Amino acid sequence: MKAVLLLSGGFDSPVAGRMLLRQGVELEALHASFEPVTDDASVTKAKELCRLLGIKRLWVAKIGEHLGRVPHDAEAHRYYFLLQKRLLYRLADALADEVGADAIATGENLAQVSSQTLPNLVTLEGAARRPLVRPLLGLDKADILRLAKEWGTYETSVGPELCDLLGPRFPATTSKPSLVAAAEARVGLADLPELACHTV
Repeated sequence: MKAVLLLSGGFDSPVAGRMLLRQGVELEALHASFEPVTDDASVTKAKELCRLLGIKRLWVAKIGEHLGRVPHDAEAHRYYFLLQKRLLYRLADALADEVGADAIATGENLAQVSSQTLPNLVTLEGAARRPLVRPLLGLDKADILRLAKEWGTYETSVGPELCDLLGPRFPATTSKPSLVAAAEARVGLADLPELACHTV
């Protein structure tokens, strides 16, 4: 089995990746860079995480310009993290088509942050064409941090997360798929933007 792993610079997705690798799943890593809103520091971090995990190939998509539209629509901004993740699911699906992957893997963990409440996970799933694999779903943060330390990714993952850079102060913790889809259409994220994934 092969999966596209959504690899951020945080603690969760590298631990999820390691779990899947231990189960014999082949992984292609996809990292979303917020360039040009940020620099490429997160890409450097993702490359090091791939090295530590033994993932042979890292793909990068620059999404900063596209997500930069979201804060200009007040309702869409409440759903910022959902719109961001749904965009990543679409990119992962497109990459999976290219590399022959069967599933999308994430470090999502139930109720840990705003986009990962049960209603929001349901809304997210509507954007994916492939099965979603969430090996951390039932773990708490203490377990994830313990595994990150045990498996050697903790030190690389320490540091600020850039994924919330454009996010709202009070993000939506519940959602209806129809309302999120409407917001997505208004800010031009309903169809896969012309975003090329490239290897680094």
